[in-house]
Amino acid sequence: MEDRNKRTLNAILSEQTPEKLQAIGIALAEAAAESQALLTEVMSNAHPAGIETPKRPDPFGMMNAYSKVGHSLATDPTALLNANLDLWMGWVNLWKDFTTGQLSESSDKRFSDPEWSANPAFEFMRKAYELNASWMMSILNSADDLPAADKRKAEFYTRQTIDALSPTNFFATNPAALRAMLETGGQSLVDGLKNARADIQKGRGRLSISQTDEAPFEVGENVATAPGKVVFRNKLIELLQFEPTTEKVHERPLLIFPPWINKYYILDLREQNSMIRWLVSQGLTVFVVSWRSADEVTRDYTWDDYIDQGIMAAVNEVIAQTGADDINTVGYCIGGTLLTSALAYMARKDDKRINSATFFASQSDFSDAGDLMVFTDESSRVSIDKVIDANNGIMPGELMGETFNWLRPVDLVWRYVIDNYMLGKKPRPFDLLFWNADQTNIPAATHRTYLNELYGQNQLSEGGFQVFGEPVSMADIKIPVTVQASREDHICPWHSIYRGARKYGGDVNFVLAGSGHIAGVVNHPSAEKYQHWTNDDLPETPEAWLAGAEETKGSWWPTWWTWLKPKSGPLKAAAPVPDRKLGEAPGTYVKMRLNAIADGEKPSSVYSTPSVAKKKTAPTKQPAAKAPAGKTTAKKAPTKTAAKPKSAAAASRSKPASAKGAKPASKSTSASKAKTTKTAASSAKKTTKAASARKTPSKPKSKSGAKSQGKSGTSTSSPKA
Repeated sequence: MEDRNKRTLNAILSEQTPEKLQAIGIALAEAAAESQALLTEVMSNAHPAGIETPKRPDPFGMMNAYSKVGHSLATDPTALLNANLDLWMGWVNLWKDFTTGQLSESSDKRFSDPEWSANPAFEFMRKAYELNASWMMSILNSADDLPAADKRKAEFYTRQTIDALSPTNFFATNPAALRAMLETGGQSLVDGLKNARADIQKGRGRLSISQTDEAPFEVGENVATAPGKVVFRNKLIELLQFEPTTEKVHERPLLIFPPWINKYYILDLREQNSMIRWLVSQGLTVFVVSWRSADEVTRDYTWDDYIDQGIMAAVNEVIAQTGADDINTVGYCIGGTLLTSALAYMARKDDKRINSATFFASQSDFSDAGDLMVFTDESSRVSIDKVIDANNGIMPGELMGETFNWLRPVDLVWRYVIDNYMLGKKPRPFDLLFWNADQTNIPAATHRTYLNELYGQNQLSEGGFQVFGEPVSMADIKIPVTVQASREDHICPWHSIYRGARKYGGDVNFVLAGSGHIAGVVNHPSAEKYQHWTNDDLPETPEAWLAGAEETKGSWWPTWWTWLKPKSGPLKAAAPVPDRKLGEAPGTYVKMRLNAIADGEKPSSVYSTPSVAKKKTAPTKQPAAKAPAGKTTAKKAPTKTAAKPKSAAAASRSKPASAKGAKPASKSTSASKAKTTKTAASSAKKTTKAASARKTPSKPKSKSGAKSQGKSGTSTSSPKA
């Protein structure tokens, strides 16, 4: 039988019998009933439950941008005239090609159906659409004196308009939809309307387009399945440690900070593509932070809280629980931005507990951060503030998900409108899209810092960003770093990431991967997909870097491991993950879905008591055995180890000194080194000071003006994490 997609509409129409036409008529009547039911549900849910979106005309300043385009064109009428002449000549050529019967194929995958080239009527529609789209973009290009921000916004919304007006998005002008209706006797149309109703119900009154069938997936059962345990929990994070799969492991652990805008298991979707499993197989002791989706417990948490209760708490636990002197770290997307700000603060305090850092698709310089800047100018931030206020201090994850989808509407919106609603197809199960739909809420203060201080004012790369009330500089970060970017990343453009890479103060290894924000990062070597580029130099411009880069086929992970392995320390015997009585990986925070949070469900509230790093024994080369009995505390530590945090100092850094009102840990440590006493009384005094350092007196107000003291409190009277 001839392939369904290759059969022309004329051929299908010629096969229609009275019985088939009658069946189509009955299906159209049923479709009309479905349409009425759909309209009724939409009207009855004009104010969807769970999410409030204040009505504000032109919330993101689209009309203002177009007004400036019009003013620019008015000052240069020649440019507009030339654009219109090009349009007129295009139509002349189109009519000429149409009358002479010249056929052509489109490179646009939306027009891959043969009907768009074989059928003159559809071919004319396609060419007319492409001609008008080109004209609309040429008008914007003619506005040469338009400020960059306004031009970016005008181009973004013009592309959105062009994509929305594609003839493929309308049932009557989509040959695939018409073919499906004829071949199924109209059932595809009925099924499509039923799919739309189901998505309205899923979104509680909002159209929540299904990109995948979520039913076959369950977190911890067939996604996020790497064996491990929860080894620490406070109100913001669960710290996961994964079971070793090698007899020996490297001494220095690896701690990963994923973004809190999404969930960590993008790094552990399936056994075949799990980065976590791959890292464990290299002999690394791997820890991952699982962030809590914002709810009434964490709605007031600030950027400082995410450093204090996220970065610092996790670093303290990994060092205390493993006995390591320091660790290697990874930050993914906004998790990397947070890690950069924390590293700059740690450098200011001479805190050397992090040995190296790797950043996946993570921006630190936001001077030209791509299309997301459309939503981060002053007008847009005002609108987002109103959304946050209307939702009781939380940025809803559903709206964040929609924003990212509309950055690539052809692939992430209109494709599913056509497949689900016009063709009547059920979405197929796909683990990546299941993860993409598993969104998280964000605390207001944290999100506002991200939009205002970072996207809006670019404070982090310019040295104006503050952590615990103190300005920090990326130039102070002297540890070695690897910065990874993806060439087709539409969320964190690689040019933007490259500019940030040049702001670090130490050795920087920049790696550019093929593909985009997700597939560029999560590309298992066994897949043998894509490619990556490396260049030992870091010239002024990204173009110069790429011109001198060497291309290597396949995943960038092995290249990264070549860099990371010598920084991971010697091998030691592997040991199973200790049972902290907090449950198995993936934990409870990652399993909280947005609808469950909206219904009032909460994750586990059993919180950990912060660990205290064990006091290190003297190095073997130090003649501690020759010291007189009872005098060992008088032995001064070698100068070369003075910077290493010891026991109480390491514990105190789990809550930065400036956040506690105490002296910075580095000063306390150096003072202790300089005035080390030789008596037991002095030793007791040090013990008392260490215990005091672990208490949590009032913390200075954060930039948002709210205190964060006690936000990670425990269920006992133990010190709060």
